[in-house]
Amino acid sequence: MDLEAAGEARLLQLNKLDELRFEAYENHRLYKEQTKKFNNKMIQKREFNIGDKVLLYNSRLRLFPGKLKSRWSGPFTITEVKEHGAIEVASENGTKFKVNGQRLKLYTEGAFIGKLETIYLSDPPTDA
Repeated sequence: MDLEAAGEARLLQLNKLDELRFEAYENHRLYKEQTKKFNNKMIQKREFNIGDKVLLYNSRLRLFPGKLKSRWSGPFTITEVKEHGAIEVASENGTKFKVNGQRLKLYTEGAFIGKLETIYLSDPPTDA
């Protein structure tokens, strides 16, 4: 009789472990769904056209950054836009390669260099 009670207690313990394992699996699945939603929401949708000039993000410089060294290289010219974010770019010497569109940003060719705008915060002096 004592053996039967111990056997039943062991079966109950195994059932509780199975339930706990199932709950952990469900929690993990929900966590993965939420993180996927969040990460997808943070991705910016960018549209590029053929002929646009772009800069390429160099992820290797992120690991060992030099002081004040830019992580962007280029400019490159877009030669082909493929589906699912793949973009073919060409360097100035003509080398073509494919990159993920998330690693690119539009390059403005010095349109803003040399322009200076001054805003005076106080009233200008008046001649009396």
